[in-house]
Formats: sequence, structure tokens, C-alpha cells
Amino acid sequence: MRIAITAAAVLALAAAAHAQPLPRPLDCGKAATQTDMSLCADQAYRKSDADLNAAYQEVNARLKDDKTAATQFHAAQRAWLFFRDAECAFASTGTSGGSAYPMALSSCLDKLTQARTKELRAYLKCEEGDLTCPVPGKR
Repeated sequence: MRIAITAAAVLALAAAAHAQPLPRPLDCGKAATQTDMSLCADQAYRKSDADLNAAYQEVNARLKDDKTAATQFHAAQRAWLFFRDAECAFASTGTSGGSAYPMALSSCLDKLTQARTKELRAYLKCEEGDLTCPVPGKR
């Protein structure tokens, strides 16, 4: 019994020694270090990416009855992703290898992702009879 208590105490102390403090919430309005600014830029990009994915799913759902349009949409989105990633790699070359690179890359990804989300959402709000809109209205 004494060995079991000692072993439990040793395990508890070892676990406490290796425990990491909980990360503090990041106040991106007051980010002062490059690490914090990079984390904030990544956080903003991740939110924009989630918004893009939601808009993509909505457009995709509206195209479910038109295989040709759905295939073209998927091809366009893949091409756009390739463009976005290549453009941001190019746009952030000035910081390549430096501590600001993650921030510059995430900021570019965020900006272009927000623009694409706006385009997809515009497809979802086309006026009836608009022949230039590839996405049918909500049924």
C-alpha cells in the first residue's frame, strides 16, 4: 500500500512538472511581438478560411442538380486555390526566411480568401433572370 501511494505521488509530481500553463487568450489589438502578430494573422486567416468553406458548401449545394456546373465550379475553385497559394508565396518573398514571413503569408492568404468568399456569396444573391450568374437561386 505504501509503495502504491509513493508511486502515485511520484507520478503526480512528474505530471505537474511537465504540465504546460494554459495559453493566455491573444488580444490581437495589442499584439506587440512578432510571434503574437504572426499568430493573430494566422487566426484571422483561419476564420476567413472557415467562412470560405461555408460559402463553398452553399454554392456546391445549389449546384447539386447540375453536374456540369458543379464540375466547372470545382475546377475553378481548385485553380483559385492554386493561384492564391502561388500568389501569396510570391507576395511574401520579401520576408522569406525572416520572422515576419508567417505573418506576411497569413495576411495575404486572409486577404485573398476574404475576396473569394465575397465572390462566392455574390453568386448566392443573384437576381432572378441574371444570365451571367452560374448559381441557381434558392429553392
